[in-house]
Amino acid sequence: MFSILRPFLFKLDPEIAHDLAIKSLKHDYLPGKLFEVDNEEVLNIKVFGKNFPNPIGLAAGFDKSAEVYNACFKIGFGFVEVGTVTPKKQFGNTKPRLFRLTEDRALINRLGFNNDGMVEVKKRIASNKKRGILGINIGPNKETLNQMDDFSLCLKELNNLADYITINISSPNTEGLRDFHKRENLQNLIKNLVEPFKNKNEDSVLLLKISPDIDNEEVQVIAEILLSMEINGLVVSNTTTQNRDQLKSSLRDEKGGLSGRPLEDISTNLISKFYRLIGKKIPIIGVGGVYSAESAYKKILAGASLLQLYTGLIFEGPFLIKNIKKDLIKMVQEDGFKNIKDAIGKRS
Repeated sequence: MFSILRPFLFKLDPEIAHDLAIKSLKHDYLPGKLFEVDNEEVLNIKVFGKNFPNPIGLAAGFDKSAEVYNACFKIGFGFVEVGTVTPKKQFGNTKPRLFRLTEDRALINRLGFNNDGMVEVKKRIASNKKRGILGINIGPNKETLNQMDDFSLCLKELNNLADYITINISSPNTEGLRDFHKRENLQNLIKNLVEPFKNKNEDSVLLLKISPDIDNEEVQVIAEILLSMEINGLVVSNTTTQNRDQLKSSLRDEKGGLSGRPLEDISTNLISKFYRLIGKKIPIIGVGGVYSAESAYKKILAGASLLQLYTGLIFEGPFLIKNIKKDLIKMVQEDGFKNIKDAIGKRS
């Protein structure tokens, strides 16, 4: 079905096609049984004290303002992360700002946290009971005077609505945000924002989403800080502003973050580096270039407990999740594992 629709959708501006997908999912017409797989218990996994039906999640960036998360559960995702949500509603950067690199199975975006703001998102989630594990990705407004204050506002407003909150310090499209990867800035973020919040909200699950554009020294620093402070999980990784030389598309030099297949090995290698340093003490969500069971399994073997995808969905369609789960079950069983959790980090 998607193979028939794809040529039409790919003639549209990528952002218009995305908006059409959101509008169609709002009708919630897809029968969930179409996306079921046998033996899914092989993929059941407990992370952050929560039981995930499978480790395949929808990454932040698709459902920016929490409009269709329940419809996304129906197509087989084990969890859904909405956002990035900012305190105030914002339009984002000037259009065009989303580019489809078809030859490379990739996207470049410079969207700039376009979303309806935390108040509207809170209303939507409060009035539309979640049918699965829901995460909320938070970030600062572009014009804010203090990015830390924006994180704090979103945490307080949205925490009770989600199973976890992801603190996004890694978008390349918000000026100064990646400065939080520096030792002193990251320590201050966790010490002055995360730890006081966790002291008042002990059951809260807070994750940190990082950039792939970091060197080995920065990996060491981040791992050291995470192990000594109150962070529950690590999302590896956001989009990259580097690694354009091998791209075939004429759009490769567009400014913004690159996602999709070109990010696969970069993200997987980074997962492996972090896993060797933090092990299972801090669970990792692997993101970047997940478009098949093979690419998903590589990240699990590298050390990811959970996975997320978005760009793969654009190119492969909604049955991608079912196909990944079906083949992933076979791979896990062929390797002699009873459950997906047994494969985590086995080839890190």
